[in-house]
Amino acid sequence: MTRQLADFIGKWRITREITHADGARASFAGVAEWLPSEGWADYVERGVLDMGTARFNAERRYRWTDDLDVYFDDGRFFHAVPQCGGDAAHWCDPDQYDVTYDFTRWPEWTARWQVRGPRKDYVMVSVYTRDAG
Repeated sequence: MTRQLADFIGKWRITREITHADGARASFAGVAEWLPSEGWADYVERGVLDMGTARFNAERRYRWTDDLDVYFDDGRFFHAVPQCGGDAAHWCDPDQYDVTYDFTRWPEWTARWQVRGPRKDYVMVSVYTRDAG
């Protein structure tokens, strides 16, 4: 099924597992919210990042457009979310970011990022579940 921006509006629970190539692991748990506006939605994610040796509050923001293009909060283009799920990519010199969106279990869905390059090498899997609260 084709996803539209309206499908994402509201609050979602998010859990994330990050596995680095050297075996180090981290996890994140929190809330992601798409806040509607005219022709886009502001994505705000807040939660706790657990690095094993340290835990701290973390936040990130993006802007999603009606056609599911994602922009950084400073206005730079990030990537386009495939409306039926699938692959997208972003080059952030000198590292390559590849993502696969899986909407087959909607309203639970995942984003799996594979990041490779001289500065970063990890897999990050985020699971989103509609927040009933």
